[in-house]
Amino acid sequence: MQPVERPSGRPAALLLHGLSGSPVEMHHLARSLRHAGFSVHIPAVPGYAFGTRANAFDTGTWEQWTAYASGMLDVLYRKHGRIYVAGLCIGAVLALRLAIEHPERIRAISLISTTLHHDGWAVPWYRRFVRLACHTPLRRRAKLHERFPFGLKNERLRERVARAMRTEGSSAAGAEFLPLSGMHQAYRLSGSVRRNIRSVTAPALVLHALDDDVASTRNAEFVARGINNPDVRTVLYRDSYHILTMDNDKDSVADETIAFFRRHGARVMAPARPGDRAESQRPEAPEAPPLDANTWMPDPGAMAGLARSERDDRPGTVASGGLATV
Repeated sequence: MQPVERPSGRPAALLLHGLSGSPVEMHHLARSLRHAGFSVHIPAVPGYAFGTRANAFDTGTWEQWTAYASGMLDVLYRKHGRIYVAGLCIGAVLALRLAIEHPERIRAISLISTTLHHDGWAVPWYRRFVRLACHTPLRRRAKLHERFPFGLKNERLRERVARAMRTEGSSAAGAEFLPLSGMHQAYRLSGSVRRNIRSVTAPALVLHALDDDVASTRNAEFVARGINNPDVRTVLYRDSYHILTMDNDKDSVADETIAFFRRHGARVMAPARPGDRAESQRPEAPEAPPLDANTWMPDPGAMAGLARSERDDRPGTVASGGLATV
């Protein structure tokens, strides 16, 4: 009989970056979670993560991605007991799939820039034909190049990312291109999550940019309305684009995630390390207000209008129920 491992006192956070991305996308969130007392793990899923296979088009299937992440979840569950999952872009979709398959193991999820549909304002018109191409031999040869603004509103960071993509083929914001084979699997994964969204019963934090260039706020609305749990908090950001974990609102994304996870049992605080002055002085994230009902989100057109009219007006948060606009 196999001995059962005794759970450690620290909660574990499993972070899932975007398709063809790298753990660097989650660096700021990971560092913040570690300083809040979490044991943080960012798996490089074979085929899903950039550079994990010699052939970029050898992405594997979404079922294989999920199986690999599930294996990591199983290891963390035996060691820590309390598991929290955060995902960015397609990583958020993968987090939802894990919540569908392992409801008993995940305490809460943070869904950042969830991308069930590529319908952001910077997505080219011909993207609608990509799905058709996915069902042809083209998916083993064709690729989609990343485009301006590369998911970033911060101009200095965006320029560094663009330069790295031109010279090195990849950057902190991911690879210079997405293989069509990977996009095909991402579409299949998204379809499985959309069909089973009511099976997600974990408390969820939904973080999305009003001006997301890759995935519109309709994605966040679908998730917030579909999750089968009354505790869903949604925060919409005015000063970032798609990659919220790196852009201008990255501090708020980290604070919201930590606060939400704490509300659901993650209350261990790691002591500051000697010499880590700048990070040890980071204030503790405030507790998010309790919610009485699931998040209500207004019409996406109304939210776009809010982004245009209030984006540069005044700092702070406008909140209504479980919906906050930062």
